[in-house]
Amino acid sequence: MAEAHQAVAFQFTVGPDGIDMQLCHEALRQIYLSGKHSWKKRFIRFKNGVMTGVYPGSPSGFLVVVVSYMSGTKYAQLDPSLGLITKLGTHIPISPYMSEDSQRVVGGVLVGTGLWVTIIFIMRNALKCLLSWHGWMYNRHGSVSWGTRLWILFVKLFSGRKPMLYSFQSSLPRLPVPPVKDTCRRYLESARPLMDDEQYVRMEGLAGEFEKNLGPRLQWYLKLKSWWASNYVSDWWEEYIYLRGRGPIMVNSNYYAMVRHLSPSSGLCEIPF
Repeated sequence: MAEAHQAVAFQFTVGPDGIDMQLCHEALRQIYLSGKHSWKKRFIRFKNGVMTGVYPGSPSGFLVVVVSYMSGTKYAQLDPSLGLITKLGTHIPISPYMSEDSQRVVGGVLVGTGLWVTIIFIMRNALKCLLSWHGWMYNRHGSVSWGTRLWILFVKLFSGRKPMLYSFQSSLPRLPVPPVKDTCRRYLESARPLMDDEQYVRMEGLAGEFEKNLGPRLQWYLKLKSWWASNYVSDWWEEYIYLRGRGPIMVNSNYYAMVRHLSPSSGLCEIPF
């Protein structure tokens, strides 16, 4: 009924005297509320993006760092930047129209912002190193070692206050690149039930050739990408594997696969569809 009510909000009729259009005020109200809701969602997404981007920092932490730095510079007569505040203040494009005190304030804000970003970078990398440690997984049930307790303390210390859903996205450890030998071995183990002896012997030869010739070069590319990107798998997988070679399927189709593990009829894997 609500859709029908909104559908008749705009009415126009064509008569002998021309086009008669009637505009309902409720329609304008619905348009206003829809636009307001859309802009509110955009603002929330922007705010969440900013909060996630500066994590484990926060806007309140930015104010604390900048105000503390400016207060120490002004009242304690200290300049930890070694003259950088004055240089930044004089190189601002609108510096000729600003007083000397205003230049120092702007320069101090810029230096304080740089200090805040540096603190965030250090905390983020420290949290990444902490999350790379997996020793807590090997503790006995019911007992927590002192090393694990210190690890929990430092993780809580560097995690900041009230982390959001994607706050740890930039602090996650990078995926390790497995050795070429292990990759070939796991592939042969997974493909063995799908091949006969002749095909498997041929595939072993191809895997050995790949491990000696092309594999090390591709391994070097993957290591280089793993140092640069947070995930060396997802984008190449989506572009070159997942979105390639997908044949068309019927409309309204629902495929599933299940392995017959109770009574296998042969040594090969049978997957009924």
